[in-house]
Amino acid sequence: QVQLVESGGGLVQAGGSLRLSCAASGTIFRVNVMGWYRQAPGKQRELVATITSGRSPDYADSVKGRFTISRDNAKNTVYLQMNSLTPEDTAVYYCNAKELTMPYMNYWGQGTQVTVSS
Repeated sequence: QVQLVESGGGLVQAGGSLRLSCAASGTIFRVNVMGWYRQAPGKQRELVATITSGRSPDYADSVKGRFTISRDNAKNTVYLQMNSLTPEDTAVYYCNAKELTMPYMNYWGQGTQVTVSS
């Protein structure tokens, strides 16, 4: 089992920045992909960014050039640096961890609210 705890959300004005953190614990050695997703009110959860060892990070088109995902393996923590925030970035942000081997477990954090005011 893997436990994920997000932090760093909050209220920021448009154009501002926030950094989200996701601390992972448990059977982390089985995790292959870590990422951030978000869900705005009335909308489906969507991918924001993922990071996999040995590969370049992947980003949603809507955040490319503004958001940066990174991983500190020594701290078992994944970060999402968010710059040039807009009100459209307002959502609950969820940390995700995936195993790419059986039993293909998929873990979620509890979510952290990001609100961008205009």
